Amino acid sequence: MSSSSDEGASRSASGTSQEKMYKGIRCRRWGKWVSEIRVPGSQDRLWLGTYSTPEGAAMAHDVALYYLRGTKSIHKLNFPSMLPSTWTDLSPRSVQKAATDAGMAMDARLISSRVTTSNNDQVEELNISVDDYF
Repeated sequence: MSSSSDEGASRSASGTSQEKMYKGIRCRRWGKWVSEIRVPGSQDRLWLGTYSTPEGAAMAHDVALYYLRGTKSIHKLNFPSMLPSTWTDLSPRSVQKAATDAGMAMDARLISSRVTTSNNDQVEELNISVDDYF
């Protein structure tokens, strides 16, 4: 169940279109993006982190969903082509670490890409794979 602050954040003008574009994320009032996921078969939630970009939060959600729910979850992912080719059964704690690492890596790549682009006035293609961080 979401709190009133989360509901207000989802209605904010800054995050509305991005939140609808990516599954499993939400925007805080101050502009940071967050993600969490429920562990299958329990009431527990895994906190996947706070990110500067919606793509970073979405990547963390994808990795966690993939490792917790298996290959049947591919149709629910934001970036299905960026996941590892092999699925491994991991503990929730290991899933949390893998998801956070992947989300932070995506954030870092996007932020450095934007800085490079603004300095060079050129568009740089994003070329990232989760395999790079495992």
